[in-house]
Amino acid sequence: MADKAKFRLCDVSLDESIGRATPDIEHERAVAIFDLIEENSFEPVGHEGGPYKLKLSLVDSKLVFTITLEDDTPVATHILSLTPFRRIVKDYFMICESYYDAIRSSTPSQIEAIDMGRRGIHNEGSQTLKDRLEGKIAIDFDTARRLFTLVCVLHWRG
Repeated sequence: MADKAKFRLCDVSLDESIGRATPDIEHERAVAIFDLIEENSFEPVGHEGGPYKLKLSLVDSKLVFTITLEDDTPVATHILSLTPFRRIVKDYFMICESYYDAIRSSTPSQIEAIDMGRRGIHNEGSQTLKDRLEGKIAIDFDTARRLFTLVCVLHWRG
């Protein structure tokens, strides 16, 4: 990956037509977007550089990446099937519920074990996203992790 100043996201938004979610989910979204903009590596294959704006949306059960330059000049739109993510997102939601339940009533070692599982599933989803974007958008693993969080938020809201 090339020049960090040129190949990065400067803005990330989620399709607002999905509607608002619970305060906890909205907080997760805001933190993921903040972290993503703070530090990311984002290189649309074959493009000379940004920085870029990214809009994530769900259309007909597909994940849509709409990429523009800072001045809203279109760069690319990539559409990914959500099928490879369905099991991972479902498992991630289930383990997150277990994690939040455990925080209220379990021992620190039980919470840590559940959290390790949660992180493992999150890593699996992040790698799947990175793999699905290969040849379209070059991203590092940390960027993939933050984007996967947003994919999950879209599912929570959608």
